[in-house]
Amino acid sequence: MATLPNPLPALADDPSGRSVGLQLPPGKLVDTTIDGTWHEPLLWYADEPAAPRAWADLLPARRTAGLHPLLVHGGHRKQWPEEWDLSPESASYPGDHEADDVLAESWELLTEEDEWPGLAAAPLSSSADPDKEAAEVASILTDEGSWLHGARVALVPARRSADIPAAVGWLGPTNHEGDVARLCAVLRSWEDRFGIRVVALTFDQLVVSVAAPPTTQEEAEAVAAEHFAFCPDNIHQGHHPTLPAYAAHQVLNQPAWTFWWD
Repeated sequence: MATLPNPLPALADDPSGRSVGLQLPPGKLVDTTIDGTWHEPLLWYADEPAAPRAWADLLPARRTAGLHPLLVHGGHRKQWPEEWDLSPESASYPGDHEADDVLAESWELLTEEDEWPGLAAAPLSSSADPDKEAAEVASILTDEGSWLHGARVALVPARRSADIPAAVGWLGPTNHEGDVARLCAVLRSWEDRFGIRVVALTFDQLVVSVAAPPTTQEEAEAVAAEHFAFCPDNIHQGHHPTLPAYAAHQVLNQPAWTFWWD
């Protein structure tokens, strides 16, 4: 797969982003990985906390420069992206993996059941705009009182929103999955079926917006099985340790899904 051009190096000489059609606040480029300095920036993020519309205001960068908006946060570790464990060399290409295969392998390792139940069906129809829903979630996450209050807006060069973790070489799920691109294959599938967008990352947490979430308990339980295979800690160490309870409280009609790996 051909490598996409990365417009971020231009920001070293033009921090405002005008050369690539942007108007950026002061920020910094991140090229630090666990192996040293990467040959080009992996992401840019702002120096100051994001305003509620900051994510939405940078959405045009996807069309003009191939840069996807993201919220980043120091999280409970109080570590910002230049301190994260990033390893782009460890990530393959998400398109080389099938979501069903990735989840089936994980399911079989995590359960005593012989057969993976398969991917949940996509909603029959939805008129929701994934980007509009993502902007709303991003706005809520930056509100005072939110656990992500103080998040900074960021830009990541990626083919699609679902590829953001692989594009930066994010190692948040490394205790569960060593190649984050395999999880991005699942995110691609959720993007296609449920209209998700990768909205926020911390050192070990991922938040996606959901434009077309399940609307019945049965549908939610089918998706909950995918969540369990994707991020078992959500159930094993969460407040809802059974799939039906998790489905009812964390999946059913929820506009955002959050994942955390121990």
